[in-house]
Amino acid sequence: MPPIPPPRTIGFTTTTEVPLYWCAYGVEGRDRLLILHGGPGAHHDYLLPQMLRLASPRGVESRDLLFYDQRGGGRSRSESRDAEGNVTWQTNVGDLERVINELGVRPLTLVGYSWGGLLALLFAREAAAGRVGVKPSRLVLVDPAPISRRYREQFEREFARRQAGPEIQAMRQELAASGLRERDLEAYRQRSFELSVAGYFADPRKTHDLTPFRVTGRVQQSVWESLGDYDLLADPNFRAIDAPILIVHGRQDPIPLESSETCASALHATLVVLDQCGHVPYVEQPDGLFDAIEKFLASTR
Repeated sequence: MPPIPPPRTIGFTTTTEVPLYWCAYGVEGRDRLLILHGGPGAHHDYLLPQMLRLASPRGVESRDLLFYDQRGGGRSRSESRDAEGNVTWQTNVGDLERVINELGVRPLTLVGYSWGGLLALLFAREAAAGRVGVKPSRLVLVDPAPISRRYREQFEREFARRQAGPEIQAMRQELAASGLRERDLEAYRQRSFELSVAGYFADPRKTHDLTPFRVTGRVQQSVWESLGDYDLLADPNFRAIDAPILIVHGRQDPIPLESSETCASALHATLVVLDQCGHVPYVEQPDGLFDAIEKFLASTR
């Protein structure tokens, strides 16, 4: 996997309650995409370097990509551990609005991956209800997190089943017997990380190409608890979202395809399903993913 290049510029927000780390790649002043990482409680780095392809769709830099670490993750950690347990979906929506305004992201194209896809939908719903001041002009949702608690419970069961399956268990046993921990602790940690996320992949061998990341557990738990027994389809403000939307979903994603199919139907979105692909299409099926995104962005320019 190629190394992650340094960003064009970096900074910390000054209008959010907690300073949030942000960085930019590509060409300033070009078509701008604001990219939302997954988690909750993770950070933007694990989308790199693959997602930088959006800055150079034809091998020449022609877009401005903005990333930021959401509150409680990466370089946007709070000084207080207690504060990490008070991060909610509303916190994330409010932070996102301030990031958009502070960095002057207009027109607003949101590219959300996993939880970031659900965050983009929550933000768009709040905009449709008039509770935030800017509406997205386009949404790109890459394997978005489930749009209801029911689908999330299905995901949790399927991911647990995969992680406990014979293939991944055999890999764990092989690692334990390898002596790698004693010979090369860093390599052992890398392999342990790969096995911890193997259930997300259609082909667990491709986990090696995913940049390792950490999730702040207190943040993750707090955000999901704040959503409660949620069901976006039951909210008329959700159905009032009128921006052009692309949803890309891996057929072998442990998140139910039905969640994205239902979302696409309700919002009249374009749905692209990638075969031989789990939850990480930018690693597993990058050509299919980026071709779909480029086609959508060109058609909605």
